Amino acid sequence: MLPLCGLRFTWKLTLASWRCFISHIRCALARVQSVISRVRKTLCGSSDDIGWLQQAPEMAPVVDGSARFRQLLQDIRNGQHTLPDSFVYLLIPGFFSNHGPLYFVSTKKFFSKMGLTCHIAKIHSEASVEQNAWELKQYIEELHWGSGKRVMLLGHSKGGVDAAAALSKYWHVLKDKVAGLAFVQSPYGGTPVASDILRDGQIADKETRRIMEFLICKLIKGDIRALEDLTYERRKEFIKNHKLPDDIPLISFHSEANIALNVIATMSHIAHAELPWLTLPGFGEDDLENVIQAGCKVPVIVPVSAALALSALHLQLRYGEKSDGLVTCRDAEVPGSVVVKPDMKLDHAWMVYSSWRKDPKESDASEMCEALLTMLVELDKKRKKLC
Repeated sequence: MLPLCGLRFTWKLTLASWRCFISHIRCALARVQSVISRVRKTLCGSSDDIGWLQQAPEMAPVVDGSARFRQLLQDIRNGQHTLPDSFVYLLIPGFFSNHGPLYFVSTKKFFSKMGLTCHIAKIHSEASVEQNAWELKQYIEELHWGSGKRVMLLGHSKGGVDAAAALSKYWHVLKDKVAGLAFVQSPYGGTPVASDILRDGQIADKETRRIMEFLICKLIKGDIRALEDLTYERRKEFIKNHKLPDDIPLISFHSEANIALNVIATMSHIAHAELPWLTLPGFGEDDLENVIQAGCKVPVIVPVSAALALSALHLQLRYGEKSDGLVTCRDAEVPGSVVVKPDMKLDHAWMVYSSWRKDPKESDASEMCEALLTMLVELDKKRKKLC
């Protein structure tokens, strides 16, 4: 009996060891497959998503309006300003605009000098698209009720996405209050920058999300949904459920950043930084004049163009896509809109921040905004004639 019991015990031990070995092999294979999947997802990135709007059969075609834009821009530079005062012009800033006090300021001053009613929307740029859509809806209603005029919208970057969301969700209320919308370098279809940062299932996805949540939520008191709403996944879902109205003039303005080495090596834009409130200790009550109160904005030259040029070069090498550094040209084309492509190479920040070395022979951002809004007025007149 002893040899038989020993044989049985040995057999059971062998089976248990074999099962344990098979289980470890399966776990190891699962881990390897998970790593391979993450590597593939990381390497693939947004290559299957860029330009998805043009591939969707239900999306309306676009019309090229670049020639008319250049003609209007030339007329403006020659002193022919035809933008009427029968509208209220609302400039809608994009991501991180709350931390850039010069955002759209020069354009607003430019319009005000011409006697036009122009406002910069006071929204939380780091809030979600749905929250900003609601705030813009209320803002537009106040402007319309206060002036009796319809509102022309010009949104830069995420500001265009926020404005489109307001029109898509509340068009039944805003129909008679909004005359048109110009998208300026707006990621209407999404942006690979946001998707590549927040994509689940890629290498270090959890760590990257924690870093972005700290930067956006803790450091600048924003909402992580502001960045999530610009990913391809969220944009596809939102556009599917909330389509833009058909009876409103739309313009899509997109550009390509200069990726030359001399641009990457330069520091060419002026931003503003808010210093903390500092107080130097005085030597008496009469020294109050020497107290430094630094809770103010001061101009700081930052390498915005260099950073955006590097980002545009990255998108060019990785995906073969032209971009302004943050938004690819294809993702900025809104279906059913008039597309405008400038004959200058402009990065994503050019339209809202002043250049350190401005060329008087070239058009500036304010003149381009005027040309875009003048085109919107023309489109609105054509629409009225057709109706």
